[in-house]
Amino acid sequence: MKIFCIGRNYADHIKELSNAIPDAPVIFMKPDTALLKDSEPFYHPSFSDDIHYEVELVIRINRVGKKIQQEYAPKYYQEIGLGIDFTARDIQSIQKQKGLPWEIAKGFDGSAPIGSFIMLEKIKDIKNINFSLHINGIAVQHGNSNLMINSFDFMIHYISQYFTLKVGDLIFTGTPAGVGKVSIGDVLEGFIEGEKMLHCEVK
Repeated sequence: MKIFCIGRNYADHIKELSNAIPDAPVIFMKPDTALLKDSEPFYHPSFSDDIHYEVELVIRINRVGKKIQQEYAPKYYQEIGLGIDFTARDIQSIQKQKGLPWEIAKGFDGSAPIGSFIMLEKIKDIKNINFSLHINGIAVQHGNSNLMINSFDFMIHYISQYFTLKVGDLIFTGTPAGVGKVSIGDVLEGFIEGEKMLHCEVK
């Protein structure tokens, strides 16, 4: 099982981090040890003082494919969920300044909590999905799939040109603006169209 993540897929998030809009999807990966399921707690690592939350829609691949044409991409996923891309922003900044890869800031243990998934047939319009993240009962992020720079189908097409997709692979599709720091004791809850999909406590 592979975890693909798409960076810089919402213009407002790109702006808040003072990044440039990319010409193609920005892809990075997390190992399977990053995954947290079933409301497992996230243990704040000692190596960072600036862990940021980034809520994202997540699609799960349901069949094997490579070099997938965009028009056939809908055949490769049937459900969507919610995940958090935890990021050690302090470490990421140092790595970027040095021109070095920043997997250690993104792929550390527990950095990819996911919630439950729903079938796409239950969603009225996948191009208009509202989602949000609350911390300690306060909304901190709001997003909508219609604001993505790269669509679900294009992401599958693009990734599959380089990597064979397999059943169970996950694609974190990017985060909207509003990212920020988490602290021990915080309770994170994610929602799709008002329905609670994710729960994670920081310990």
